[in-house]
Parts: sequence; structure tokens; C-alpha cells
Amino acid sequence: AYDALTEEQKQIYDEVLYAILNQKESIMLSTVDDGELEVAYQAVNADYGGLFWISGYVCTQYKIANIVTALEFTPQYTMSLEERETMQTQVDERAAEMLGGITMADSDYAKAKYVYELLAREIEYDTEAENNQNILSVFLEGRTVCQGYACATQYLLNQLGVSCVIVTGSTDGTPHAWNMAVLDGAPYYMDTTWGNAKYLNGNAELNGIVNYDYLNITTAELTKTHRIETDFPLPECDANLDNYYVKEGLYYTDWYPDEMGALYRNAWESGNSVVSLKFADAALYMEAKDYFIKNQGLGKYCNGLENYYYLENPEQNILTIHFGER
Repeated sequence: AYDALTEEQKQIYDEVLYAILNQKESIMLSTVDDGELEVAYQAVNADYGGLFWISGYVCTQYKIANIVTALEFTPQYTMSLEERETMQTQVDERAAEMLGGITMADSDYAKAKYVYELLAREIEYDTEAENNQNILSVFLEGRTVCQGYACATQYLLNQLGVSCVIVTGSTDGTPHAWNMAVLDGAPYYMDTTWGNAKYLNGNAELNGIVNYDYLNITTAELTKTHRIETDFPLPECDANLDNYYVKEGLYYTDWYPDEMGALYRNAWESGNSVVSLKFADAALYMEAKDYFIKNQGLGKYCNGLENYYYLENPEQNILTIHFGER
């Protein structure tokens, strides 16, 4: 977010960040424009998901003859410096434990996938969770909402050396938060909250199952379901090499029914309960849905299959099969 700001906004950003990190009671800013302060403050929060000890700010304008001559920034803290340091130690210990299965030497894609899976599987979506607007809910309670997921995603990826920003906006008119991460030099969107399949579909049977539909997607794909409402500009995400389905060989640009069927068969025979395929366009997606579901082509490849259900994602052209017990 810092890189997207003007030089004046960057100066304000630095001043705001300095005050928050050093837990200053208040500071005078280099601007008299409270709108520029708000942009800088939002950018700081987008770049630093670990600021769990702050919950907003008060802006005081000083005027002479009704003209603003100075602006004072007063952060609103939720705890003392001593309490913050104690909490930070606990967060660091838990974050290190959670990152035990990945290293700095791994690829950017592997890091993003690891964090996405980790949070989607282990952190429960709970609107009643304490501190659900910051990372304490994730690392100390294991329960959070979208803001907590987004902050924790940014925090963990930064620990792994991956540049990541928190993006705010809405879905279906409801406020929402997710991330943009830079992988192998290209930006991608990822929504860890929607990676929690149980949350996204409201199905208890999906508990612990990861929905990969929103792992490393383009702007065009994201904006079918998400509305971006940041105070700073974001780059266009148009790369797909690190998209989950492309990277895992589950993405099709042409009709290869036997090859697709083999993927379903391998999952069925190996005991995997879920397999998803992504298609390049709506026509190919519908062809696959008609062939495997409507015309029962799935039975041709999965011998003995009696019980399954499927999930549709027409916005992303993804068809997911959930196999029942054998």
C-alpha cells in the first residue's frame, strides 16, 4: 500500500506508523488535510496486519480564523505497552509453531498455499470471537472473522518474505477483507476466509476441507464476487501461473473428458473425498457439468460410485465433486 501513495501521503504514513509502533500518545502531522491522513492510516493498516493494539484514532484540527493550521494524530490503544509486549510474545510463539511446516527456501506458491490451507483448516469462523478484528483472535483463540483471517494471512506471509497487503471491500453488500500477495513477481488475490469451505457453503460436512477457488486469482475473477473499496490504488492482477488450479494441473482450456475422468477416478480410488476442476470458460464448464453430472458420466470412471454430491462455482468455472463413503 505504501508504494501506491503520493510522496506527501508516504510522509504521513511514516509519521502514523512511527506513532503506533512506539505507542505515542499523540503527534503533530506534516499535513493539515484530514482526508490525506485517513488514506495514510488505511494504508498502514493494509501493510501491517500485526497492529493488534490499536482500534482507530482521533484527529484534532487546530485553526486560526477558521483555517486549519495544524493536525494532531491521537491513536486509540486497546492495551498498555506492557500488555502489548506480553501478547506479542504469545503471538510470536504461536506463529512460529504454525509456520513449522514451511521454510523461507520454499517457493512463493508453496508459501501462499501453506498459509491459505493452514488458516482455512485450523481457524474457525466465529462472529462471537473476542478480538476478531485483529490477529489475537487467530493466534491466541483459533476463532475469527474475515478481518482476522486477512490480517493473519498478511502477517504470516510477511514472516515468510512474501509481500502481501490487506484489501477491504464488500461481498453481497457486506463488508469484507481479503489479501493481495506478490508471488514470483506478479500480484494475485487470495481470500482465506472463503478458503474455509464450511464457512462459504454453510455445510457442516465440509469442516476441515479447503476451498481452493480463491487461492491466487485474477482481478477479473475476484470482482465477479468481491467489490474492492480501498483508499489507495491496487495493481491489476492478470497472471495465472501461480493460480492453484493451474499450478496443480487441474485447469482445462479444452475438452479432454478421459483425462478429466482419470483425475476423478484417481481421487475416488485413492480415498480422497474431494476433487475440483477449473475450466477456462463457461462453455467448457457447462460441457463438463453436463457430461459428468447430468449424463452421469462420473460413473464411467469411478467404479462402484453410489453416493456423491457436487458444488458449483459458475463465477470461477469450477466444478467440485464430493465423494461419499465407499
